[in-house]
Parts: sequence; structure tokens; C-alpha cells
Amino acid sequence: MASPIEWRVEPGRVDYGEALAQMEARAAGVTARTAAELVWLLEHPPVYTAGTSADPTELLDARFPVHRTGRGGRYTYHGPGQRIGYVVLDLRDRRRDVRNYVHALEGWVIAALGELGIEAFRAPGRIGIWTLDGGAEAKIGAIGVRIRQWVTLHGFAVNLSPTLSDFTGIVPCGIAEFPVTSAAALGKNIAPEAFDQALSATFMPFLELLNP
Repeated sequence: MASPIEWRVEPGRVDYGEALAQMEARAAGVTARTAAELVWLLEHPPVYTAGTSADPTELLDARFPVHRTGRGGRYTYHGPGQRIGYVVLDLRDRRRDVRNYVHALEGWVIAALGELGIEAFRAPGRIGIWTLDGGAEAKIGAIGVRIRQWVTLHGFAVNLSPTLSDFTGIVPCGIAEFPVTSAAALGKNIAPEAFDQALSATFMPFLELLNP
């Protein structure tokens, strides 16, 4: 396992296809044990992405480019005001447990939001990161992962201050009965840099959950 884990923070927006190619290349390097593991924090221009379970009927209005991807899940939106975290880790020397990895990733994001005063939680039967908005459950973050040869790809997307109407072109993650929300909609003005710092502060407990 290469060490230490590289943290990369992009100052500008990265095209989704370009990011996907870079992530795939890094994952190949991690698999070959020639590259360091990676946590990559960034933002994309507006795009809809289709996971391996995407249902074409859930693409309601293709107002933005649609990109098919190898991660699990259905349709998601990425765009300005949303913090993306791509996590490329080698699980071969950690717990080889997909469910544990997803659970730990959810817990990491929940802990980071908690550092910034947002109480988030898991919802049974619904993947992702949830919170209360006006007393009703709403989704503030999406999780989508792929694990190939026990190396992880993709990761999470957290809504800091996106334009929430941009989500209406799809059925986000196939869940129509619950809305999406954001930190801004909850009255929290969270800069990407502040969220990045919260992720860094809560990273070690996440890694510890991956230990064998």
C-alpha cells in the first residue's frame, strides 16, 4: 500500500469526463502499487451522471450533459456549489467488505457535517446522507462507489450551495418522494474550504473503520 494518502484540492471546476479519466488512472496505479491512495476534493460544471442501475425514465429533462459512469446507483446531479469527494483507497490490506466501506464513507460525511453544525444521518433503506429541513427528511449528500480489485473509486457529493432546481431534471438516486436540500437552504453558509477542513478533521476515524 502506497503511503501517505494524497489529499488534492482543486481550485477550479473540473470537467466530469476528465475527472473520471484521472480517477481511473490513479486507481490503476494504486492497484499496481505504483501510486499513492487519493482523496480528491473538487467541483464539477453542471452534469447528470448515470450509475449502473440508472432507469432512463428517471431522466426527466436532459438540460445538462448526461454522462454514464461505472459507479453504483442511479441518476445524480453534480454542479457548482456541490462538494465532490473522490476516494481512491486500497482495501486489500484493510477490510475487504463493501458494505463496511459504504457505511464508513457515510459516517465520515455525517461527521464532517456535524463539525459544521448540520445534524445528518443515515436513513434505513435509502443510501445517502439525510437531514431534516423544516422537520421533513431531505437528502443533503449522495454516495456512489465502485470497488474494483478491492480498490475504491468515486465517493460522495455534498450539497453546500447548489441551485436546487437543477436537480429537477432527474429523479435523484431514484427517490422521488423525498426532496434534496443543501447547507445554504438550511441557513448554513459553508465555504468549500471549511467543509474540506471538516473532512480532514474527521478522516482518521473513517480510516480506522476500514482496519481489519
